Order: sequence, then structure tokens, then C-alpha cells
Amino acid sequence: MLAIAQNYISTSIFLATRELSHYTYSMNDPNHTTPRSRLTAVIRTAGDVIDIAHVATTLAIPRTVAAKLLSRWAAQGWLRRVGPGLYVPVQLALQGSEQVLEDPWVLVPALFDPAYVGGRTAAEHWGLTEQVFRDIQVYTGRPVRRRTARHHGTMFTVRHLGPEHIFGTKVIWRSQTRVMVSDIHRTLVDLLNDPAAGGGIQHVVDCFTQYLSRADNDPRVLVEYADRLGNGAVFKRLGFIAERHPRGTPFCEAASERLTEGYAKLDPTLDCARLVTRWRLWVPDNWATGDRT
Repeated sequence: MLAIAQNYISTSIFLATRELSHYTYSMNDPNHTTPRSRLTAVIRTAGDVIDIAHVATTLAIPRTVAAKLLSRWAAQGWLRRVGPGLYVPVQLALQGSEQVLEDPWVLVPALFDPAYVGGRTAAEHWGLTEQVFRDIQVYTGRPVRRRTARHHGTMFTVRHLGPEHIFGTKVIWRSQTRVMVSDIHRTLVDLLNDPAAGGGIQHVVDCFTQYLSRADNDPRVLVEYADRLGNGAVFKRLGFIAERHPRGTPFCEAASERLTEGYAKLDPTLDCARLVTRWRLWVPDNWATGDRT
């Protein structure tokens, strides 16, 4: 019996020592030769989103092998797939839930670059509105097959822009990721260009009113951006809205000087039956009379 007990103890000590050695080797493995050390190296050196190219470079392996590794880690629950070849580390506290990312803005560069966050999402970011929208609005230079896309539990509303129209942005840091967002002036121009991007024309007016109350409002910059965008409807809507505000005179004058031929609607989603000839703008009846209730 004593011999059996001694043999058992010796075997247990051997197994424990081997496990400890394996753990120590994994944590101090500069060549990333174990599964744990590979995963650790990838997560430590990546930003918020991990892609195939990063894994291939970090581990010095072919892209096909990197893709298989990512797929395997996702199957094991260490990563979650958020797009083609794109993964994020799973937060332990949120394993098993749909929403993993605390800040879905970090997905924008990986999914849509060249791109920026704009429209109503940017309006919320810059404090032009107190409304909270459920989607994230993105303007991208990539071809857009669907106007909406759900990634990682977040709905993205996506609009295509030509590369020449991606301007007027600022780079901000969200977690470890650099994300472009339209600056406050470009945000207003985008809302005037497409009122639906701002949640409807009434909300666009509210954002414009808030913009005028800020010390950093700048008619010169806003008009310059609108000129570069090249949509005459922007100036027609700007003029119509600005003339109703006591601080809107410089915007109104600039818009009047830039009126183009043809007519536009104040909000293409509304029934615009009245024509305001001085702005060449079709508006709903209640907007023509000033009664918007």
C-alpha cells in the first residue's frame, strides 16, 4: 500500500509540474508556439477589431492559416465575428450575449473605410440634439449594397459618397480605435443635403437652431462645405430655414447668392404642395404658413 501511495504522489507531482511548466512556457513564449500564447499575442497587439492581416503579420503565418485560426478561436468562444474576416475579443462578462462591444463606433473603420460617422449620429455627438438614435449613421466611399446593416447587435445606416465628398471630418479616439466623424459644420450640411439623415426636417431645424446658439458656428465654413458638396437643394433649404431665425442672416444671404435653377423639396419624405418661389422650394402647407404643429 505504501508503494502504491508513493507512486500516486509521484505521478501527481509530475503532472502538476508539467502543467505549471506548460503554463509558464505559454506566458513566456516569444515565438508564439502554443495556442494560448498565439491568442494572447494577437489580442495584445491588435486594436479593438482583429483582422486576418493583423494575425498573419503578428504570428508570421500565411493568411489562409490566420483565417483558420480566427475561425477556430471564434468557435471556442474567445472571439466573435463582426464582419468578413473581422473579429473582436469577447468580454468575459458578456459571454453568451449578443452585444459584446461597449462602443460599436470602433467597428466603423474596419467595416466601412474610407468612412466617417455623420448625420444624426454626429449631431448627437456634437450636442446638436438630445435625441438618442438606435442606429449609427455612416458615410462611406465603398459601394453600398444595402442601406442598413446589422453588425454585432448594432444597426448601421450607410450612405455612399464619392471620395471627393469625404471632407470636413475630425479624427477622434474611441477606445483604441481612430474613428472619423463629420465636424459640426459638415454635420449640418449633411442634414440639409438629406433631411432623412437628420430624422426629418423638423429635427434638422432644431439642430440648426442649436448650431446658431454655439460660439463655434461659422457661416464661412458651412457655406464652403455646401459649395464643395455641390447640391443646390442644400442652399434652398438653408435659405428657407435661416430666414426664419434672427441669427440666420449671413446664412440666408449666402444661400440667396447661390440659388440654382430648378426646384427642390424641403423634405422629400413629406407632401410638399406649396411653392416658396424666392427659394425655389416646395414645402408642406403648414411650413408655408409657419404653423408646424
